[in-house]
Formats: sequence, structure tokens, C-alpha cells
Amino acid sequence: MTVVLNDLRPVYVVGIGLHRYQFASDTPYVALGLTAVRAALEDARLDWPAVESAYVGRALLPMAAGRAILRHLGTTGLPIAHMENASASGSTAFRHACFEVATGLCDVALALGVDKPGAAPAGRAESLSGIRNLADFAISPATHYALLADRYAHRHGVATDDFALVAVKNHRNGAKNPFAQHQKVRSLEEILGGKKIAGSFTSLQCTPVGEGAAAVIIASEAAVKRLGLDTRRAVRVSASAARSQRVYEPNVPYDAFLTAETTAMALQQARLAPKDLDIVELHDAFSVEEVEYVEAMGLCGEGKALSRLKEGAFDIGGACAVNPSGGLIAMGHPIGPTGVGQVAEIVRQLRGEAGPRQHAGARRGLAHMVGVGAVCYVHILET
Repeated sequence: MTVVLNDLRPVYVVGIGLHRYQFASDTPYVALGLTAVRAALEDARLDWPAVESAYVGRALLPMAAGRAILRHLGTTGLPIAHMENASASGSTAFRHACFEVATGLCDVALALGVDKPGAAPAGRAESLSGIRNLADFAISPATHYALLADRYAHRHGVATDDFALVAVKNHRNGAKNPFAQHQKVRSLEEILGGKKIAGSFTSLQCTPVGEGAAAVIIASEAAVKRLGLDTRRAVRVSASAARSQRVYEPNVPYDAFLTAETTAMALQQARLAPKDLDIVELHDAFSVEEVEYVEAMGLCGEGKALSRLKEGAFDIGGACAVNPSGGLIAMGHPIGPTGVGQVAEIVRQLRGEAGPRQHAGARRGLAHMVGVGAVCYVHILET
């Protein structure tokens, strides 16, 4: 019989920390990572020697990046594992840290995401497979999602300009987030008038890829008590689900199908329904993704996402706050940190510590990431 996270001993996020996501700078990646980890330790009121294991998510940095960061905190001998899973690298690090604590292999673990563009050759390993695809040089991610947007608009009779409303909301949220790469409210006219990227997409409907770091500390219930941590600020991780792409019927939006399958697994583990969710942080590298994913998650019916968005259902203060951090579109997408940063935002919301972007009464949150459309990770956290 398959064991899931909530079959094991409870695990809690007890500390969160970030370095602001930003455009490429002269800041060394080590400084980015140290800022996030030190902030998480301070938030947890925990000393570094209490951390027994570390998982480091990165996609753009060379090998063994975490070692150069963590040694500045003290060479305690803890095991370090480096995780690369495209956009889901940080989410993967978080899942493995949770399971190490849940199984009793350790009591306190760190999940760190850190990345800096240009530090290593970019690109996908698929390009080295020796097997050429028909459209290798024609279908970029932006083109792929622009085609999906056109398909969705045709199928549901909506205007492609309406996808920009996602970006309006997420830039509005990001303007209230001191860790976001974009911190400016944008009007619909500004977003539609931006630089054209692909199809109907303009640059402000697409995620920026920059640099940054995010860290969370996971602890067992026994460790929370033994170390005298504040139980009122400990947020339980009640589900962790992960899947990869399978063979789907032709001409289906496989990203959405993969999201639907993985989200359903996580909700089943947590014994929740979509309507029970107060916060959702999801992968919105392009505006159409948020539209497709909220439907795939069951937050609204098929073809209804844009109308619900216009009604304010996904605003902070609405039925379910979607991407209150600003999402990838405004918060940014440094890749390695992104999934960890989503968890940090949900923890902040569930603690009631999100300030001007606080969603009142938030008790349950879901974090979702996909990686090159081939893998999907979903986590649920609860107070």
C-alpha cells in the first residue's frame, strides 16, 4: 500500500526567509542564499546547529552550489542534497525535506532555493539527446502558451485580451510585496500596450527570470516542543503530491491535465475539496496558465475562470486568493527559489502576517509548480 505524507508523523514549517527576487545584479549567489537562510533561522528563532539536513533547489547554478552557501553558517556535517527539476526545483527540495522529517530520519530540515542567471550554460538536456523534434527551433515556451491561449479563446468564446486581466491582478498583488521583482500597479492598457512576445502576450503577461533565494525550515512536532519553538506560528504540511507527464489524447492541454491529476491527489491526501482552499500560489509563467490551472484545480468550472476573475473571486478578499504574492508574473521566477517562495507566501498568509496583501481568515493554502510541462508538484498547508 502506498504511503502518503499525512500517513507519517506530522511536519511543520517553522521558519521562512527570502532574498528579494530581482533582475540580474553583481550580488554573488552565496549572498542571496545566506540572506534567505538567515532570515528563516531568525523567523523560527532557531540556531543553525539545530538543522540536521538540507535540500538545495537550483536550475541555473553549477554543481554543489549549496555547499558554498551553507558552510558560512557553520560546518556542522549535515547532509546536503542538490535538486534540479526545472521550474519545480524548489518544490522538489521542499517535498524531500518534508519526507525526511516525516519519516523520522531527522527532526529539522532546510529547503533552500537559490539561482542566478548566467552562472552556468542555460538550456535543456533534451537538446543533447541526439533526437531532433520537428519544431525544436519554432515552439518556445511563449509560443506554446500563446497557442494555448488562442485555443482557449476560440473554444470558450472569449477575447484573448482578457488574459491580461490575470496580469493586472498579479501586478497589483506584487506591488504590495517587498520581495517581488515587479512592485508596480499596472493598468489593463499598460499591460496590453507592452512589448509583444508571442501571439496576444505582451512582456507584462510573462514572467521575468531573475535571481533570488527562498528558504523554509521544516520540523517535527517533537522538535517544535524540544526546541521551544512557537507553536502558534508553526504551519502543518498536510499533503505532498508529485507526478510526471503521461501519454494523453492528441490535442489536449497536457499542462492542465497534469495539474488536475496532481492537485486531485494532494486534495485527497489532505481530505479537502477545492472549495476549502483559501490561498493558491500557482505557476503563472504566462497569463493563460492561471486561467487553465484554476479550472484544472476545480476552483471554478471549465471556461469560467475569466468571468470569475472579473467578479473578483480570485482577488485578495475574494473566494480564494490566487497568487497573492504576485505570482511568477510579478513576484518573479528565479527558477530554483520559486517553489520554496510559494510555500513561504502561504505560511505568511496562514499566520496572518502578510500585511497589506493579507487574505482574511486564511487557513488552508495550496502551492503548485510545473517544470517544463513534464513534472508537477502540489503541496497543501494548513493551520
